[in-house]
Amino acid sequence: MIDFRNWLTPPPPDSTAPPPDARERTTIKVEIAIVLLVTFGLSGMSSILSLVEDALQTASLSDQTVALNSSRSSFSVIDLLFQLLSILRLCAWGSLGLYLLWRADLAPRVIGLAKPRLKIDLGHGVGLAALIGLPGLALYLVGNALGFNLNVVPSALDDHWWRVPALILYALANSGAEEIIVVAYLISRLRRLGLSENKSLLCSSLLRGSYHFYQGVGGGGGNFLMGLVFGRYWQRTGRLWPLLIAHALIDIVAFVGYALLREHLTWLP
Repeated sequence: MIDFRNWLTPPPPDSTAPPPDARERTTIKVEIAIVLLVTFGLSGMSSILSLVEDALQTASLSDQTVALNSSRSSFSVIDLLFQLLSILRLCAWGSLGLYLLWRADLAPRVIGLAKPRLKIDLGHGVGLAALIGLPGLALYLVGNALGFNLNVVPSALDDHWWRVPALILYALANSGAEEIIVVAYLISRLRRLGLSENKSLLCSSLLRGSYHFYQGVGGGGGNFLMGLVFGRYWQRTGRLWPLLIAHALIDIVAFVGYALLREHLTWLP
């Protein structure tokens, strides 16, 4: 039987480390601020500003369009290199989170990146993808109909031979960066500062929602809910692989599916 009380108010994980002194607490706060300003915190501020700008336009949000993956050059090779640089940046963000956690004696296996348990991790990942992806699509459509969302174009890349592989790599890199920084890194460091599991989860979810507000109010709210589910799953299971799998599957279906179907389905933006 599922113990819902432990899912709603989970206890913090056992730790033998002594409480941080004043200097360590200051160091952690500065570190978190720098990491967020370099990665998704700055993206969140930019996203919110973008939403404010869109809301001030004469056209409603549902009459405006935003593209997630766009071509950067009319030259195929240069465009590919631009896409690879964006993918590399996401990989660097995820690596930064792993490195800082390792420096804090939180090796990858401690944060849920031990040897994958293929059947369990894959099964949970697919389940989480369905749990988030299907209601998320419904929420997007409802939000768009009510004028709360922009029309989101998951891929606006030109039809190059490398388009699908690049979109898959982008989905994998995006999954790694978000789940490592927003879930594993941020919640772990907030735990060290003494925040409860629920407060740490709330901070993580607010961050995830913030950098999706460029999609509209529904996009930000939907990703906030996704953050609650993903963050709590990690807090209760200590497994990060299922989150990486789920997030990658959601993005691959959105990016690649749109790229392959947009010429055949006229109702797609």
